[in-house]
Amino acid sequence: MNKTYKVTIRNKETGKTYEEYVDSNQYILKEFEKKGLNLPFSCRNGCCTSCAVKIISGRLKQQEAIGLSQPLREKGYALLCVAKAMEDLEVETTYYDEVYELQFGQFFGKGNTRKAPPWEFEED
Repeated sequence: MNKTYKVTIRNKETGKTYEEYVDSNQYILKEFEKKGLNLPFSCRNGCCTSCAVKIISGRLKQQEAIGLSQPLREKGYALLCVAKAMEDLEVETTYYDEVYELQFGQFFGKGNTRKAPPWEFEED
């Protein structure tokens, strides 16, 4: 049975707050877009972290959020492109690459990478 929940999104960077009522069977990102609000996203498939938010209160389901580790989910992070409200919900946007850094920062950019072998091109 479809229900409608109030979803509040606080934009961390601008200080603006947006509230909309969304259908429980629809993705939050898509519902806000239908109402004229353009939120950050990239893939729409739960694979990247462009639409990441931090849950302040309420619950959502995000079974397709394969781009978000279980430890970050447990800390209250979510991906709006594949999130559906389960009750009234309040979230806060994250800074650009905040979640990406939390999830992958220990693996990249720490100076431990090895040099790739030189490319060899065949001439015609």
